[in-house]
Amino acid sequence: GDGEIFENYYRKQRRKQARLVLQPQSSMHETVEGYRRYFSQIVGFFVVEDHILHVTQGLVTRTYTDELWNMALSKIIAVLRTHSSYCSDPDLVLELKNLIVVFADTLQGYGFPVNRLFDLLFEIRDQYNETLLKKWSGLFRDIFEADNYSPIPVANEEEYKIVISKFPFQDPELDKQSFPKKLPMSQSVPQIYIQVKEFIYASLKFSESLHRSSTEIDDMLRKSTNLLLTRTLSSCLQNLIKKPHIGLTELVQIIINTTHLEQACKYLEDFISNITNISQVTVHTARLYGLSTFKDARHAAEGEIYTKLNQKIDEFIQIADYDWTMSESDGRASGYLMDLINFLRSTFQVFTHLPGKVAQTACMSACQHLSTSLMQMLLDNELKQISMGAIQQFNLDVIQCELFASSEPVPGFQGDTLQLAFIDLRQLLDLFMVWDWSTYLADYGQATSKYLRVNPSTALTLLEK
Repeated sequence: GDGEIFENYYRKQRRKQARLVLQPQSSMHETVEGYRRYFSQIVGFFVVEDHILHVTQGLVTRTYTDELWNMALSKIIAVLRTHSSYCSDPDLVLELKNLIVVFADTLQGYGFPVNRLFDLLFEIRDQYNETLLKKWSGLFRDIFEADNYSPIPVANEEEYKIVISKFPFQDPELDKQSFPKKLPMSQSVPQIYIQVKEFIYASLKFSESLHRSSTEIDDMLRKSTNLLLTRTLSSCLQNLIKKPHIGLTELVQIIINTTHLEQACKYLEDFISNITNISQVTVHTARLYGLSTFKDARHAAEGEIYTKLNQKIDEFIQIADYDWTMSESDGRASGYLMDLINFLRSTFQVFTHLPGKVAQTACMSACQHLSTSLMQMLLDNELKQISMGAIQQFNLDVIQCELFASSEPVPGFQGDTLQLAFIDLRQLLDLFMVWDWSTYLADYGQATSKYLRVNPSTALTLLEK
């Protein structure tokens, strides 16, 4: 009887002690030392239990130690889940993972089942990745802020080799040119590429010693790299494009940069395969679909180019100062308009590096916006009276717009496509300059009409003025 009383007393006391041992300090998550003390106490406790199991007769049984361990394990997992969620430093999360692995391996050596701890490590791994993504978001931001958004100059072979050792770039045409020369992308491209590789290494550090197959690790790496590209890098690029100090030249460079980063994705695929020794051919691996990140960023940058061009045109239009009562024209185009056309001409020269469609769309959109703005100026309700001299002056300005459009500011337009942006203005002005109302009225509504694009209400509004 006494033996049974003592056994019960012993087990009850040990359960109490176990609860104390399993109670962590509130600041445990702040340092690796806090976690180490916690694990040491628990290991000490269960090593003692195991020792007693093996050297005494009946004081503790395997069933009892298993029950005690299961109770402890649930508590340990709850504690680690809570405390690890407070941690925002990837290095500390990594050290915690290493401690959990040693802790699990130690207890497994004494015969305690530890699978649930490795399952927990999978949860902590997702959180480790979150802390990495946050850290890399800052790194990407710094890189974008430090970039000057102009092509990388290389003075000699040595400098050229340094750049291409960091970033996979091949251009047979550029190879033929003599030094000094410029690479098409700007400084941020090789730096971003290096940081993506660093992220893959950091992500791999957690996957090591998790008792998982190379295939699973390969899959994890691809998934976390996809998150880095589609979420972190993507939002950094989208924020960059919207920044007020990013002008047209920078936007053009960003479009070129994203094209090169997109092409480099396949090298990142190989990089992961080399690390994990998993051939992309033999295994169905998750692809890097980060490509969409670069396409989306390009679309956003293109949209921003069209918007910024229109804003710039508006700025010039605002300083237009027509004397609507002048008896005759100055005999030459207005100064503001010549400045505007010079601005457009030099801007479109920067666009020569852009994919053809982007440059053409930007040019067409700018001409249409200019044409609409000039038409609105004529039809403005505030403007009550216009002299023929003012119409002639306005006509000289529109002629300059047409000359600009016909000079092929951007290659690739068919025939007079670009000039058609000004056709409504041209027909309206011709009608008034020649005072050709009889023709207008006679041909009205016919497809062959010389003044097909002149809306009667527009003509009437101008006539009243």
